[in-house]
Amino acid sequence: MVYYAGVDLGATNVRAVVAEADGTTIGVSRNATPRGPTGIDVTEGVLATLREACTDAGVAPEEIEAAGIGSIGPFDLVEGAVIDPANLPDSIDRIPLTGPIEMLIDSEEVYLHNDTNAGVIGERFHSDRNPDDMVYITISSGIGAGVCCDGKVLDGWDGNAGEVGHCVVDPHGRLTCGCGHDGHWEAYCSGNGIPTYARLLAEDDPTIDTDLPLEGPEFTAKDVFDLAGEDELADYVIDQVTHWNAIGLTNVIHSFSPIVVSFGGAVALHNEKLIVDPLRERISEMVMANVPEITVTEMGDDVVVEGALASALTQGTGDRRRLRE
Repeated sequence: MVYYAGVDLGATNVRAVVAEADGTTIGVSRNATPRGPTGIDVTEGVLATLREACTDAGVAPEEIEAAGIGSIGPFDLVEGAVIDPANLPDSIDRIPLTGPIEMLIDSEEVYLHNDTNAGVIGERFHSDRNPDDMVYITISSGIGAGVCCDGKVLDGWDGNAGEVGHCVVDPHGRLTCGCGHDGHWEAYCSGNGIPTYARLLAEDDPTIDTDLPLEGPEFTAKDVFDLAGEDELADYVIDQVTHWNAIGLTNVIHSFSPIVVSFGGAVALHNEKLIVDPLRERISEMVMANVPEITVTEMGDDVVVEGALASALTQGTGDRRRLRE
């Protein structure tokens, strides 16, 4: 029997699945992403999660034929490692991935992708249409895009294509992104950025009434969305987040001309009416070319790990047609 694995390394969680050759999942595991102190600690967390998925499947790691990885970036593809991730502690400067997983499963068939590229692989693999031109955008702790253009997923020479969250949407650069640069889309609209943006907007107009716990240590984006329709500042923040999201999405559409744009990530998945629906309403007024279908992934939190698994099943491409060749 031949087995395959998919791994999702996110800023919050590590997930792993083991499947049979037909894609049937037989083992799963999920753990919190280690916060360091070093990248090796994160690597060990990834390996432990994959081992647990193998145990759940009743499979030895050495029985895995191939594995796909969907991971936060940026990457050093030569080493197969994450370097200086923006949404993990500064002490984590390098997270080896490809080599350690190759050693664990005793196979060189390990495919490393940006997590959003794994997302678009998963979307295409499980789509009824298998569209050749589509974009998967995640709005979560960070923001990124996986792009498939003319049937090819765009990795870029260094694996870092699709980092659209680090495109500048605000030329005034009022907020600094977790990567250290100013004005990035992610700084305003990600789950990590929204609380900081809310505080900035409150400072701009101290007369706005709000019950948001702006100075509380546990203030999160969820607090903003929970008070939608009931709090003046929360509604203003959401409206401004929509403004920046619309600019970011318009830039993506004009750059890649997708037929479908699919959204995922915790912020989008948990707040579709407040995040995605307004984009459906606004985008036609901002796009000069064809307006794509705007959807939300039906795979929820599984889209990245499913894309990583699809990459393993199809030798890194995520194209179902490979399975029939």
